[in-house]
Amino acid sequence: MSKVVLVTGGTGLIGKAIETVIKEENPADERWIFVGSRDADLTDLAATREMFQKHQPTHVVHLAAMVGGLFHNMSNNLDFFRKNMLINDNILLLSHELKVKKVVSCLSTCIFPDKTSYPIDETMIHNGPPHDSNFGYSHAKRMIDVLNRAYNQQYGDMFTSVVPCNVFGPHDNFVPGVSHVIPGMIHRLHELMFVKNPDEPQESKSFSVYGTGKPLRQFIYSLDLAKLFIWVLREYNSVEPIILSVDESAEVSIAQLAESLAKAFDFKGKLEFDTTKADGQYKKTASNAKLRKHLPNFKFTDFDVAIKDTVQWYIANYEKARK
Repeated sequence: MSKVVLVTGGTGLIGKAIETVIKEENPADERWIFVGSRDADLTDLAATREMFQKHQPTHVVHLAAMVGGLFHNMSNNLDFFRKNMLINDNILLLSHELKVKKVVSCLSTCIFPDKTSYPIDETMIHNGPPHDSNFGYSHAKRMIDVLNRAYNQQYGDMFTSVVPCNVFGPHDNFVPGVSHVIPGMIHRLHELMFVKNPDEPQESKSFSVYGTGKPLRQFIYSLDLAKLFIWVLREYNSVEPIILSVDESAEVSIAQLAESLAKAFDFKGKLEFDTTKADGQYKKTASNAKLRKHLPNFKFTDFDVAIKDTVQWYIANYEKARK
């Protein structure tokens, strides 16, 4: 029997990347349905039930969430907690009711304890409170793991989760104040170069990088993550979460990121660091040892190549990009 895979949050960054990979693959025994916030309000149980009954999924990839970058999270912890709790509870309840064979939900590395040893691995999720800046979002995401284990223990349901590191790529959210670090910087650098005083010579312009530039991050290109998500859906059969991250050696500083973006845009001006802005956590290094045990030969896209591809997508799709 063929699979019917329902992807919630299917119009976002990861959903679009999965759709791109699936279109290339064109699998004969799988029908993929990508739904976004316009299709149903997932905080509403009745609307979510209607969507499930309409599509009758055998498998679910659950990406939908209320998300935002550091500065958006800090001021809306209650909203992030309540909305994400409702969404996740509704999705897993209906997946159980409709006897969905497998659910793969998306967690985030920000859910890990603030005070921890590095590298972080899958066993440490509940070892202490998350960083205070986004505790609402983090606790709601942790509860997916709790629900997965409980559904499995009580009913034998195969509900699992993945923990990606920082994702970027085409179709990201570039809205100032809401976006994550890479799309935020892409948007601001594009504005500086082409929108604000476009006639001013670039050499006399300076681009402001928020913070010291010292924090370290592992960034994964959305198309690489999409391939790993599809592998998890088809091959990974454990309720235990699995970290989907680039190798530890691929960690880059925010300053290195800024340099890579400047190169991708061919920006000839100066980079300056605005140390009045918050840095967030210094590092969140995650171990992908579990992933590597399953997929020792998986090749990640080179960081500079992925950055260039993303910048080129943004420039080409500037009018329709979320900004």
